[in-house]
Amino acid sequence: MSAVAVAAACQNRWHMAQVAFIGLGVMGAPMARHLSGKGHEVTVYNRTAAKADQWVEANGGWCAATPREAAEDADFVFVCVGNDDDLRSVVLGADGALAGMNAGSVLVDHTTASADVARELSVAAAAVGVGFVDAPVSGGQAGAENGVLTVMCGCDDLLVFGKAKAIIAAYSKACELMGDAGAGQLTKMVNQICIAGLVQALAEGINFAQRAGLDVDKVVETIGKGAAQSWQMDNRAITMSRGEFEFGFAVEWMRKDLGICLDEAKRNGARLPVAALVDQFYEQVIARGGKRWDTSSLMHLLAND
Repeated sequence: MSAVAVAAACQNRWHMAQVAFIGLGVMGAPMARHLSGKGHEVTVYNRTAAKADQWVEANGGWCAATPREAAEDADFVFVCVGNDDDLRSVVLGADGALAGMNAGSVLVDHTTASADVARELSVAAAAVGVGFVDAPVSGGQAGAENGVLTVMCGCDDLLVFGKAKAIIAAYSKACELMGDAGAGQLTKMVNQICIAGLVQALAEGINFAQRAGLDVDKVVETIGKGAAQSWQMDNRAITMSRGEFEFGFAVEWMRKDLGICLDEAKRNGARLPVAALVDQFYEQVIARGGKRWDTSSLMHLLAND
């Protein structure tokens, strides 16, 4: 049976599931909201408890004092935190989510993390009879808010993936199985490598157009109908030309992601000269006070030299 068929078969069974969501940042909070909106019973946990209280006040559901408490009796536990260490802290240990999960339940990790930690958690989950899916997302804060994320999954069990996909549908436009545990994280690395090069090229093109005295809006409108078109051009070119960099995915997060990519490349022998260079550019953006600017702020380095 294909992954699509499995997900379809699971859809009715999980029409209303007991769900825990751990991590209510700019991505996690709207994802959890979509789950609640689809009729799932949602318990939330956040390390800053006030965020969890605010989420429940706005969306209903329940708050938990620990990840373990949130995960008790949940059919699915979703996690969306910052990095490998954050992930281990909320999943493993006496108060971690796995300690509260029942055999047969499913742990879905939406954190952008390393493939190594995905494989580690897959083994830990299997040891207690819990399914595991590493499921990093693309689409940014807007994609999370609008429920149209792209989800890249790694999972060792097709049935577990099918169960998860049926629930992930609440906030995704695409959810694909890329391979065994860790493959989702590896695919997200490819995504970030591609974005890094695209944003830098777009920044250079816009800066060139400005210095050449061209009408940037007209240039973008024209070349956006041809081979240069990209999501970055469609959604960031004009704001980049105006020096506006307050649109979601922050530079400090991109540096974290590129660090993961570069570490993995050292292991697998891939050459990432452009990604490594762009990572250095983002370091310069942070030095200018832009760690919370969005990734299109590479433009700032060119426009203000």
